[in-house]
Amino acid sequence: MLETYPIGRPTIPDTLELGAVLTAIDRIEVLPEAAREAVAGCDDLDHPIRPGAWTIRAVVHHLADAHMNAFLRSKRVLTEDGPTIESVDIDAWARTADVDAPIERSLTLLDGLHPRWVELLRRCGPAELERPWFVRNDAAPRTLWRSVLIYGWHGDHHVAQIRQVRDRDGV
Repeated sequence: MLETYPIGRPTIPDTLELGAVLTAIDRIEVLPEAAREAVAGCDDLDHPIRPGAWTIRAVVHHLADAHMNAFLRSKRVLTEDGPTIESVDIDAWARTADVDAPIERSLTLLDGLHPRWVELLRRCGPAELERPWFVRNDAAPRTLWRSVLIYGWHGDHHVAQIRQVRDRDGV
């Protein structure tokens, strides 16, 4: 059976742990190469990662979409006081016309985006990492460091999903 969370759910501590943030930044740094390795030689990019779920192609495009948004969110959090950031409907985004585009476009985007994002995050000290942001209709503040931990996990999570289905189904 294919696991929905092959690496488990993210673990987020209650307070800022710089070591965990640095590890997550390292994971963000290597995600473009890990994604390329996960899809290398795949002969069916339109194979679903689980029955009824997104395809391998859609997951690769989702990584680019989500990480672009996270990079922009990071910039807003660092340059605005407590910005309110709209959430996006990821399932609707996964149904837009570009979901059929060649995955190389999204892989190339990740290749260019991640070094900039990593450079930005590595220059953040504790005060910057603690900066808050909000999601519309949710009064609870979020912090930049929690986003870093989530996205360090997020890339690994989707790469593991791709590897899991490729190993099982031989695609």
